[in-house]
Amino acid sequence: MSEALHTSALTSLPLLARGKVRDNYAVGNDRILMVASDRLSAFDVIMGEPIPGKGELLTQMALFWFGKLGHLCPHHLTGQAPESVVTPAEVPQVTGRSMLVKRLKPIPVEAVVRGYLAGSGWKEYQESQSVCGVKLPPGLKNASKLPEPIFTPAAKAAAGEHDENISYERVVKIIGPGLAAQIRDISIAIYKEAAAFALTKGMIIADTKFEFGLDDAGTLVLMDEVLTPDSSRYWPVEGYDEAFRTGANPPSYDKQFVRDWLEQVRSNGKPWDKTPPAPRLPKDVVEKTAAKYREALQRLKG
Repeated sequence: MSEALHTSALTSLPLLARGKVRDNYAVGNDRILMVASDRLSAFDVIMGEPIPGKGELLTQMALFWFGKLGHLCPHHLTGQAPESVVTPAEVPQVTGRSMLVKRLKPIPVEAVVRGYLAGSGWKEYQESQSVCGVKLPPGLKNASKLPEPIFTPAAKAAAGEHDENISYERVVKIIGPGLAAQIRDISIAIYKEAAAFALTKGMIIADTKFEFGLDDAGTLVLMDEVLTPDSSRYWPVEGYDEAFRTGANPPSYDKQFVRDWLEQVRSNGKPWDKTPPAPRLPKDVVEKTAAKYREALQRLKG
C-alpha cells in the first residue's frame, strides 16, 4: 500500500466536494473523479488519523461488487483510467484509490437494506418493534436475522449532521411512487445476491446502504460506493453465534470496532459527545482497523 492519504490535493481539476471519505473532482461537465482518501468517519465525525490503505481497499472492494452486480442495475463507472485525467505528478494520489464515473443527478435518499437487526435499527426496534415504519415480529434480539430483508431508507443529512431514518411513505413523497418502488426493489435484490455470495466466503452482510442517481435519459444508476465496510456491516460467520447468544455486537469488518472504542473513551471522566473534534485514535486502533479492512477484501476475493 502507498502512504496514507488523509486529503487529496489535485490542482489540475476543479474540486466539487469533499465528503467524509471521498474527494470529488469535476472532469468536464459529464464525469467525476472520485478519490477515496484514507479518512475515517464515525458518528458522522471525521477522525484526525487516517487508516493507511483504507481508500485503496474501499475502491478495490467497490470495483469488485460493481463488476459482480452490474446485471441487476447499471452503475456509474466509465471504464476509463483515473490516471488519464490528472497530471503525471498527481498520478500517485489517484492510483488504486480512484474511480472515474459518470456525472448523475443524485437521488436525495439513502437506500438502506437490513437483513439483520443492528445499530440504529436495533435501537428503534426496542422502542417501537419496527424500523422505519416496518413492523417486525416480537422477541427479536440484537443481531437477530430478519425473516426477510427490509428496506429502511434514510434522508441524506448535510455535512456534519446525522442521516435520519425515514419511512417508505416519506420516500414516496420525496421522489414519487414509481422511483421509490424501483429503488426499493433493486436495493433488496442487490442485497440478497451480495449477501448470498458473501456467505460463501464466510461473511454475513448484516445491512448496507446504496446511493442512486439518474442519468440524462432518466435511467436509474447505482453510484458512489457499493458494499464496502464503510457502507455495510460485515460480520465473520465464526463470531456470530456466540455474540448473538450473549446479546453483544458481533465482531465486524466495518467501523464498529472504532465506534465501540469511541463509546468507551473518556476525557476528564466524561464520554465523548460525538461532536468535533474527535478523540485521537491510538496506534493500535488504527492498525487493527486497517487489518480488518484488509481481511474483508481478502476473504471476499478468496
